[in-house]
Amino acid sequence: MREIYEFTARTLQTKHPVPFGALIVNTRSGERLMRATNAVRRENDPSSHAELRAVRLACKKLKRINLAGFTMYSTCEPCPMCMANALWARLDRVVFGATIADANRHCLQILVPAEEVSGRADMRTIVDGPVLRGLCNALFTHPNMQRAFRTWTGKKAETATGEKPARRMRAGAKRARTPGDETI
Repeated sequence: MREIYEFTARTLQTKHPVPFGALIVNTRSGERLMRATNAVRRENDPSSHAELRAVRLACKKLKRINLAGFTMYSTCEPCPMCMANALWARLDRVVFGATIADANRHCLQILVPAEEVSGRADMRTIVDGPVLRGLCNALFTHPNMQRAFRTWTGKKAETATGEKPARRMRAGAKRARTPGDETI
């Protein structure tokens, strides 16, 4: 965890600081396979999370889609998209530092714990964390990161258009159709 923290912390001195980093290592030997940081802003791709990028790069390097035998360390608890990807990749284990709730203090998050995503899947991946939570939280509270958060369009209090976020629909509720909706 300390290695991915240090790798991710280096971004704090760049034009695009990020608090999210992921490292994939061989579960038995600890040998590093791949590491990546979040590149959502840099690549203009909302799916370019550190965990997804690390899995993509690792699979390309190994020329296979199965990462059984490997463990992922992430500076923050994986969001549901990243945790689902870890499950599909068949990672043995996911270890995280800061929690989704910690990250949510600074930026938008989908508040579904990685353990819950894992528990609802047919595939099994061990989820451990938080580990070195305070250290990983420091990535979020660093002054350069705090400045960057203020420029992100996905601010916590409003949407990119400045509107208040829509209220959550209750389970089973149907959304009213609005002009421009299409069924495909």
